[in-house]
Amino acid sequence: MLELFAGELRRLRTVAGLSQEALSERINYSASLVAAVEQCRRPPRLEFTERSDRVLDADGLLLRIRETMIRESVMPWFREWVTIEQEATALRSFQPLVLPGLLQTEGYARALHEGASQLLGDEMEQQVVARMQRQGILTREKPPLFVAVLDDTVLERPVGGPAVMREQLQHLLEIGRRPRVHLHLVPRSVGAYPGLNGAFVIATPADGDGVAYLDNPLKGTVIERPADVLSLRQSWESVRAEAMPHGQTLSVISEAAAAWT
Repeated sequence: MLELFAGELRRLRTVAGLSQEALSERINYSASLVAAVEQCRRPPRLEFTERSDRVLDADGLLLRIRETMIRESVMPWFREWVTIEQEATALRSFQPLVLPGLLQTEGYARALHEGASQLLGDEMEQQVVARMQRQGILTREKPPLFVAVLDDTVLERPVGGPAVMREQLQHLLEIGRRPRVHLHLVPRSVGAYPGLNGAFVIATPADGDGVAYLDNPLKGTVIERPADVLSLRQSWESVRAEAMPHGQTLSVISEAAAAWT
């Protein structure tokens, strides 16, 4: 699919009578990036795709190829959730051990795969790229409401080392200042609470029927049974009740970022 995207981008650019440099000027990206995408050396990010599709009058073709590319890059058992995630109007995520994938930097995501994944080489890189591409939902024109509750131990675990953690927490601050992103930390002073049973995400689709996702060491599971989703919603409310307000959370993250030297 990456080769298909590159080929269609090149074809559309040629039909439009544009050089790589001319296209780069019109979409406000560097010519070297255009060349890298056309040579399959860089995956296309969402904004790059949107601008290219508009300038080249592709009528959504490049966007559709990219969407398919994302789905086929992730593990087969995760593809259903990616579709749900893309269509959700709200996402409520709890993570007690690491940062949610939608908030991770490339360095942090790669360090997690290197430390915990059984994938190696190109397979691992493919998963990192797919994770970065999924994050486009938070920067699109109409992003979902994204609320993340994190245990504050995620700020202390040295995933990838000090430089990676400093970049990650600075990135977290930047994302946390977006209007439809809310971050909340459960402070270390809280003892046992429902979230310690494990991570989960609850998605609210446009039709309003909630769907959830549970992760485990083998594969993730999409939860659709209403009674189970309701149980997770109750757990979410309990976890959220233990967490700090958004503003206080950003202050704590800022202090943690400065401490990683």
